[in-house]
Amino acid sequence: MPHEPARASAITDLMRAGRETSRLSMVLRYAIADRLGLTVSDLECLDFLADAGSATAGQVAERTNLTTGAVTSMLRRLQQAGYITAERDPADRRRVIVTLRPERAAELERPYERFAGRAAHLVEHYSLDEITFLVRHFHHLQTMYLDELDHLRSGSASQA
Repeated sequence: MPHEPARASAITDLMRAGRETSRLSMVLRYAIADRLGLTVSDLECLDFLADAGSATAGQVAERTNLTTGAVTSMLRRLQQAGYITAERDPADRRRVIVTLRPERAAELERPYERFAGRAAHLVEHYSLDEITFLVRHFHHLQTMYLDELDHLRSGSASQA
């Protein structure tokens, strides 16, 4: 096919752009965490809680890829800093339910406001089809990330 070299080159460019976007995203997360006096894991936990509302400590461990011991220390630190509440689950006293304190949510959003505004401006002229395509693409990437995390956690990566 005459377009195969062009397609291969475009795919290479797409993969490179994806890696660079991922790297810059992490660099930005580290800078924001540092500005807030938090670790990136703290920030990931708080971001997850902002989306989820409440979660068990086990769910936080799974979403942050931390051990339960590390999550226990992190949650204690975030509770002492006033970012979260942590209460025993009335249905199962062994579980702890953690919730982001709503009055602290705006403080966590502030460092992202400029970027969020610029991102909204970037996509405001995209067609519905383009936006739908991007949502589907990101959903597929999220599924792949979760699958890779499961693969790494299972120890399968050492056999790959």
